[in-house]
Amino acid sequence: MLAALALWEVKRSFFPSAEPPRLLTAPVSVADVEQTVLASGTIQPFKLVSVGAQASGRILAMHVGLGDQVAKGQLIAEIDPSTQRNALQNAEANMAQDQAQRAARSAALRQADLVFKRAAATYAQRLTSRADYDAAEAAFDTAQAEVVALDAQIRAAKIAVDLARVTLGYTKVIAPISGTVVAIVTPEGQTVNAVQTAPTIVKLADLETMTVKAQISEADVPHVHPGQSLYFTILGDPSHRYYAKLRAVEPAPESIAADTAMAPAGATKDNTSSAIYYNGLFDIPNPDHVLQPSMTAQVNIVLGEARAALSIPTSALGETDADGRRLVRVVDGKRGVEPRWVKVGVNNTAVVQVLDGLESSDTVVLGDSATVEAAAAAAKGAAGTT
Repeated sequence: MLAALALWEVKRSFFPSAEPPRLLTAPVSVADVEQTVLASGTIQPFKLVSVGAQASGRILAMHVGLGDQVAKGQLIAEIDPSTQRNALQNAEANMAQDQAQRAARSAALRQADLVFKRAAATYAQRLTSRADYDAAEAAFDTAQAEVVALDAQIRAAKIAVDLARVTLGYTKVIAPISGTVVAIVTPEGQTVNAVQTAPTIVKLADLETMTVKAQISEADVPHVHPGQSLYFTILGDPSHRYYAKLRAVEPAPESIAADTAMAPAGATKDNTSSAIYYNGLFDIPNPDHVLQPSMTAQVNIVLGEARAALSIPTSALGETDADGRRLVRVVDGKRGVEPRWVKVGVNNTAVVQVLDGLESSDTVVLGDSATVEAAAAAAKGAAGTT
């Protein structure tokens, strides 16, 4: 008997039995589960207008400042009108000269008409020759043609006057929309040349409504569509969420505008090229003007959500059967661990909604401590070699 006890003590001391693995578990919880697509966006005004100059000259006065609120039709700037005013006066003088010539030709036409009528009467009575009649008729036709030509010349002169008057009006730069002055491109005193292009004087933005252009990865584009709910935050206030709905997804990436964006037929895509993103657009009211142009928005497009749902960590999920159900291991106080097939719903890769197969009182197995420690050690070693 003593020998048996001694042998058992030696075995226990030098050959201890393996301890059962310690299981990592998590309770089934009730929580909101949300599956989203992440995108980074840029906030821009819904309306942004570059107000340009259609007349050349020096800017005499700038009537607005950076950040000023302006109304549609308000005077923004004035360009030196000397050249345009002289052009208008010259056009008006030319039209007046044409009108005077027309009056003189009208008088000559009336005179030629009287002469022609007298010649026709005397020729009918055989008192004058045919040559005199023909000369009077030719003089009448010529005077009539000259009046018609001057009428056309006067119409052209009126067009020239109208054009000169419009050009003179261009020296007063008017706000085309109501908004905020977000940039003054051309300062007071600078000369602008509007011969080929219209130089920008100021930029006006309607900050009451902002548009966010969010870059969506090509891998996520098939899952998003207009009308989906979303929310975003800004870097200056990450705790506040702004909610909106996706208005549109542009049908092609911005790179398509470049000549080399699309490869010719038969060419292969360069695998080393940068990632492709498609712009998702949505609008957000901005009555307090908190959102400013070019701010960065961290956007979450909601693909699916479940409120107050039974949920478990996704690491608890095992294999999938033919019906799409997932295998989980449930802690059983009597039998240890029980395998169970469950039906899952919204999955955001961190937690997953459980539609059927579990109760709120259940506890699921995530793994054993040895496996988790080995995985952590492997990850740490891989990080140390990089």
